[in-house]
Amino acid sequence: MSTRIAFLKGHGTENDFVIVPDPDNAIELPPAAVAALCDRRAGVGGDGLLHVVRSAAHPEARHLAPEAEWFMDYRNGDGSIAEMCGNGVRVFARYLQHAGLVGEGDLAVATRGGVKTVHIAKAAAGGDVTVGMGKAFLPEGDDVTVSVADRQWPARNVNMGNPHAVAFVDDLAHAGTLYDPPPFSPASAYPDGVNVEFVVDRGPRHVAMRVHERGAGETRSCGTGACAVAVAAARRDGADPAATGAPVTYTVDLPGGRLVITERPDGEIEMTGPAVIVAEGEIDAEWFETVNP
Repeated sequence: MSTRIAFLKGHGTENDFVIVPDPDNAIELPPAAVAALCDRRAGVGGDGLLHVVRSAAHPEARHLAPEAEWFMDYRNGDGSIAEMCGNGVRVFARYLQHAGLVGEGDLAVATRGGVKTVHIAKAAAGGDVTVGMGKAFLPEGDDVTVSVADRQWPARNVNMGNPHAVAFVDDLAHAGTLYDPPPFSPASAYPDGVNVEFVVDRGPRHVAMRVHERGAGETRSCGTGACAVAVAAARRDGADPAATGAPVTYTVDLPGGRLVITERPDGEIEMTGPAVIVAEGEIDAEWFETVNP
């Protein structure tokens, strides 16, 4: 192992990540090491970790290498593995641009949720990054409810490659502290846990939200959550693009910023928002060995 391990820090609407470039998949990152790096007091600090690996070098992504050179090996802040992270994909793409590995325009990024199409806008146009998030899946079955303290709401079950429960509330303060996962029922709806979004209306096709992300707690932003919220809001509002033949766009305000979500008639969803690299440095190898024995 080299004496230092390179890392960067980035965020997308204040959903922040530790970025570990590792093209050859040579760095071991077990859950304890990831959690230590994401610790905001004893580590670098982040909602999650973006492990940047060439698809051909990672056993989970090797089959995607013909479609996408780079694999986003995403980990939650507690070290657990996640299928997808919408803000993470935008920051991942920004890192590749920052490192000179890609330029403005289109690219493909492999994730555990499949290959995602990404477009990096020209700096003159604001430099936002648009991610093709795929299609939402709305599971059928038992009605889902979520609760906080003595309040309870019906929730829309939306899967964006990861599971979401979207509840429309009168006041975002009703979500409480979101330190702990909000209880939900039935338990069978989300056997592996769920991201829970609390949503209020701000205007026509304009909503605001807070989110508890499984494995991370409340975060300043959640890209897949914003997509799930837009889909749930569209269905609530009777604006299903597959039925109307017209795309529908929602502006979603999060504590960390604003995302614009568009669902097309073919079901494909696009998310547009900022992605920023804020710092880069080196992890001390001696410290890293203590958290990754």
